[in-house]
Amino acid sequence: MESIYYVTTWLCHRTCVHCYEDKFRPYYNADLRAVTDQSRANFRRILSNFPPRITYLDRKDPLAGGGYREKPGSVILAGGEVLLDPVRESVLYPALDILWDRYARNGGVKLIVQTTGDLLTPAIVQELLDHHVWLISVSGIDAFHAGLETEAARDRLREKLTEMFLAAGLEHQPQVAAESRDAAEGGRYFHFFGATPDMWIGKLWPRGRAWQNALSTAGIEDNFCNRWSGGLGFLDHSYSGSEVSVDPEGNVFPCCAKTRAPVGSLLDEPLIAILDRLRGNPVWEAINVGAPQRMGLAHGWSEEKFLQASATRDASGREYRNLCIGCDRFHEEVLMRPELVQLGRRS
Repeated sequence: MESIYYVTTWLCHRTCVHCYEDKFRPYYNADLRAVTDQSRANFRRILSNFPPRITYLDRKDPLAGGGYREKPGSVILAGGEVLLDPVRESVLYPALDILWDRYARNGGVKLIVQTTGDLLTPAIVQELLDHHVWLISVSGIDAFHAGLETEAARDRLREKLTEMFLAAGLEHQPQVAAESRDAAEGGRYFHFFGATPDMWIGKLWPRGRAWQNALSTAGIEDNFCNRWSGGLGFLDHSYSGSEVSVDPEGNVFPCCAKTRAPVGSLLDEPLIAILDRLRGNPVWEAINVGAPQRMGLAHGWSEEKFLQASATRDASGREYRNLCIGCDRFHEEVLMRPELVQLGRRS
């Protein structure tokens, strides 16, 4: 695959109003033990069901004799906040080592750690490099994060982290993303992003606290499914553009926004087996081509019905329409019926 977005923990040190998942928050006492024990108990089983190789055929790089150039894919380890003490050394670092040991000489792998950035220190940066991290992705550079409400505050954090990264020998890669991961061999990199208007995530998914707080500005024309980190290409695991999201409980989703229910669990079966089982099912093939409005055609849901189901009101009472809402309602009405609870089963 080109990318696996692995959320290793629900634990976070923030409760951001715009977060797509309300499980990302601080935990205390027995709840803290439970959430960290979950990550520690599951991560090795989850990783054991990752693909045999993390590589993909790049459709943008055809070979002269036919076919496409094979390139190393990425595993993004994120939270929550994966740098917090209860999970950094007991989950993140061993997970990075397992991935490196399995894939470094088996087609290669690019290990990415995603963090809000405010917990980084020179020592932690060096530890990440020692555990083979290729890119440190700082995701908290936006006004939704407490303490970063002003551009001046965001600039100060960027400048502080940039100085730290450069001192450790990292290079800045502003556009490192799915379409531009061909950085120099052997290089180590950093970049910054956040939920800003210029970013693909800027309009916010209608999920979690972003939905509860009526912050999503995405309209019916904003098809999150038809883009990177959406469902587009998730079944085409041999090729560029393929990505899935995995949560700390082992659940697999075709998009980072997360469908109402997962498509399988890495605690139970290998990732490639899950994806191959979904092949040919018109529900998942529609998501795979970025056309969620067509996912119900085999179940009596016309595109018109799906679009009607995509209309609702948010927590503020404002009229709201987005395809993610239609996807949720299709799951609730059709896919989550008891007889179809195994989502990969053909109906």
